[in-house]
Parts: sequence; structure tokens; C-alpha cells
Amino acid sequence: MARKNEIFAASGNDKKSTAVIPEGIHRQDAMKEFGWEVPVDVAPLPSAGVIYPTSSSLHGKKMLEIKAMTAREEDIIMSKAYSRLGTTITELIRSCLIDKSIDPNMMLVGDRQALLVAIRITGYGAEYNCEVDCLHCARRGSSIFDLSALEIEPLQVDPTVPGINEFEVLLPITKKKVVLKFLTGRDEEDLSIEVERRKKLLGDSAENPITTRMQHQIVKIDGVTDRSKIATFVSNMPARDSKFLRDFYTKNEPGIKMKASYTCSSCGAESEVNLPMGASFFWPTD
Repeated sequence: MARKNEIFAASGNDKKSTAVIPEGIHRQDAMKEFGWEVPVDVAPLPSAGVIYPTSSSLHGKKMLEIKAMTAREEDIIMSKAYSRLGTTITELIRSCLIDKSIDPNMMLVGDRQALLVAIRITGYGAEYNCEVDCLHCARRGSSIFDLSALEIEPLQVDPTVPGINEFEVLLPITKKKVVLKFLTGRDEEDLSIEVERRKKLLGDSAENPITTRMQHQIVKIDGVTDRSKIATFVSNMPARDSKFLRDFYTKNEPGIKMKASYTCSSCGAESEVNLPMGASFFWPTD
């Protein structure tokens, strides 16, 4: 169940940590001359670190220290080189993490998202002005949302083995035992590369987002780990089994609930809308 994010709320109220960045991490001579230290804050990990191996710096961590966004991070966001490589988010997280032993690529997508929200708050504050579509009249309108009010969606299920990103489910129709994982930043990059490669080869006929994503989520089926066999099963599994897997993933994936209450200026209706993480998220115009 989602819960109020007190850590984001603290960041939104500028209750910064009094800690300073360790010597050697983005500590420039100019900072010393002007007598100013880049603030250090904390960001929550929705997974609470339970699926990371014991050898990882992320194991058992419920929160991570991050440094506040500076002009250096704005350079990363605007970098065309990172954009072409699809590594902008990874490099932004890497730059803001205090613990440099952590590889952002190996973090769960939901944990990365939580860090991104916290990083954005340290840089530009909790107010987020963006456009959303009314669910009632379909008209687009602009509104200001409070990022510090977003809720954490913690991990709801236990992994098959502590410290391993694997979860076992029994499919309702085929009765197959499926072991799946929650995707990491690296998995998402691999998935994007595969989708683009298939589009170049097959064009529009390559668009199969449900099966392609599911193939990356599934680790094994009844003990079978062969990727080609898993792909064949996924493409031919009953629709009810497919929906069961998607629902399990959606319900249990840890992360941040990127939804907020919105009152339409056109029809006056209230609804809960998805908040987009577009260019204005890290490059506000106000």
C-alpha cells in the first residue's frame, strides 16, 4: 500500500541535512572560496534494499544520501552525447549519489524514479508545473503539483531468496511456475535497444510491447531458463495468464506513485491524473 513520503516532504520544506559532501566529491576550489557547501539530502528506496545482493552497497538500504542538484547536473541533463546514448538519467543519478560504489544501472526502475524525484526537489523545489489531460472532458490544462506529496509504493512481496531479485508465481491457467524479476535501469536500456533494433528490421510489425517486456521480466518457467523457449511460451500463453503476470508486476513493483489530484479548469471535474516526467520535470520554465 502506498504511503506518505515524509522524506520528500522534508526536502520540499528545505529541511536539508547538515552533512557535507566528503572530500574529493565535486568539491571545487570556488566552493571553498565562497564558503558554501553543496547540501546533502536523503532519498527513499521503495524496495528497502531487500532484493539487492549482500555484496551490494544497496543491500538493506531504505534510503540513500544524495547531493543537491547544481549547474553540473544541468549540464548532464542538456548533454546531447548522453541523450544519444540514452544514459542521461543514469549519469544524473550517478552524479548526485554520495556513495560512488553504487551503479545506478543495477538499481530497480522504481528506486531510480524515487531518486529522480528527490533530486529534482533538491534542484528546483517541490512545485511542478505541467500540463495534464482531464479524464472527464479530455481537455488539456496546466496545473501546479506538489512533488513532496507523492506517495511511496513499497515492495509488497518477499523474494524467493533474500537478496535476490526473483519472485515466484503460479499461473492460473497453464499452472506453470514462473520466476520473474523487477526490471533494473540496465534491463530498461537493453529493452529499448531491442525494441529499436526490431523496428529497424521489421518496421511497425515489430511492435509487441506486452510480450517483449514480459520476456525481459521472466527469469524462468518451470525451471527452464532458455531465452528462446521463454519467448515462445510468452507469445503463446493464454491471455488470462498474461494478464495475471502483468497485474502481479503492476501491483507489487516498488516505486513512486506518480499520480496527483487534479481539478479541471474547463469542466470542474476532479480526478487522479498521471504526472508526466517530460523535459519540464528537470528543466522548469518558471
